[in-house]
Amino acid sequence: MTLMRIPNRSSENQGLFPIVNSVFDNFFNDSFLSDKLVSRVPAVNIAENDESYTIEMAAPGLEKNDFQINVDKEGLTISAEKEIEKNVAENKFYNKKEYSYNSFSRSFSLPDAVDHSKIDAIYENGVLKLTIGKKEESIISKRLIEVR
Repeated sequence: MTLMRIPNRSSENQGLFPIVNSVFDNFFNDSFLSDKLVSRVPAVNIAENDESYTIEMAAPGLEKNDFQINVDKEGLTISAEKEIEKNVAENKFYNKKEYSYNSFSRSFSLPDAVDHSKIDAIYENGVLKLTIGKKEESIISKRLIEVR
């Protein structure tokens, strides 16, 4: 592996306004700006018990009608899209509106033990909760095994 040194900007090549150049460099290289350009997906908790799987997705600010949940033999896909409209400035000469779309899509592979007819979804307090039931034959009944 070869390591290459990236040359630092010296004061010689900063031009006439080194402070202005460094401010613009910091602004355009700042993670704040790049984070805004990266698409984000909600955080998910997945749990399993004897009878079902549970998926909890943090999605505040949405309504239950914003979600679309699809299940097929490939897996489960949760997506949402919300259009946000805000008036920036209104006066008698012009009216400017900005539209913004918040959307995401997450897909999950489902195990063979899932019963596709036993899937329920509830959206409360900014959390989408899906309960996915297991097939009867995949539920292991618990019993005490006696040691002889």
